[in-house]
Amino acid sequence: MSDLQGNGPGHRHADDHDHQGSPLSEMELRVRALESVLVEKGYVDPKALDILIETYEHKVGPHNGARVVAKAWSDPAYRQWLLDDATAAIASLGYTGRQGEHLVALENTPAVHNMVVCTLCSCYPWPVLGLPPVWYKSAPYRSRAVIDPRGVLREFGFELPAETEFRVWDSTAEVRYLVLPMRPAGTNGLQEQALAEWVTRDSMIGTGLPTMPEPKRELA
Repeated sequence: MSDLQGNGPGHRHADDHDHQGSPLSEMELRVRALESVLVEKGYVDPKALDILIETYEHKVGPHNGARVVAKAWSDPAYRQWLLDDATAAIASLGYTGRQGEHLVALENTPAVHNMVVCTLCSCYPWPVLGLPPVWYKSAPYRSRAVIDPRGVLREFGFELPAETEFRVWDSTAEVRYLVLPMRPAGTNGLQEQALAEWVTRDSMIGTGLPTMPEPKRELA
C-alpha cells in the first residue's frame, strides 16, 4: 500500500483504534484530557470551545463546497461569476471567514484537469471544504502531486486520458483554490440539492471525481 493510499479516505490510523474499556479512541481521549486541563487553568472558555466545535461539525465542510458546485452546474450565470470572482460568488451563499478570504475556482474540462496541493504546509479553503484530510498534509502528497500528478490520481483510483492537460495549483496563505469538477453525465434533470449529493470532497481538490450517491435506506 502506498503512502498516499495509507493516508487516504477510509484508512484507520494507529491513533484511531478503540481504547480498551472506553467508547472513545485514544486520540479522542487525549483531546478530552487536554481540553480539561486548558479549561481548569483558565486558558480556554468552555463556551468558546463549544462554538468552535459546533462550527466545524455543522457549519463548515465539504457540504458547503458541494452546494457551490451544484449551483454552478445548474446556473450558468453563477458559474461564470464563480470563475470570475470566486470569493464574492461563494460569499453570496454565506460561506465566508478564516481561510476563505481569497478564493479562486478552477474549472475542469475534458481537455484540462486541475489539482490542488499546498507544497509548504496545508493551506486549504476551510469555509467550503472544512479541515484538510490527513493525506493532504502528508509529505508524499505535497511532493508527488507536483512531480507526478497522474501517478497520484491512479493511487486515488482513477486515470484520465493521456491527452488531458494537468494543471497543479499551489495553495498558499494568500490564495486558496476550489476545483469545479465536470458535471456527471445523466444528471441533467436533477435540481441543485440532488446535484450536491454527487459532489465529493476529493472532486473539489482534484483528486477524485463526482460520484453517484448511495441510495437512501428506508427505516424498517
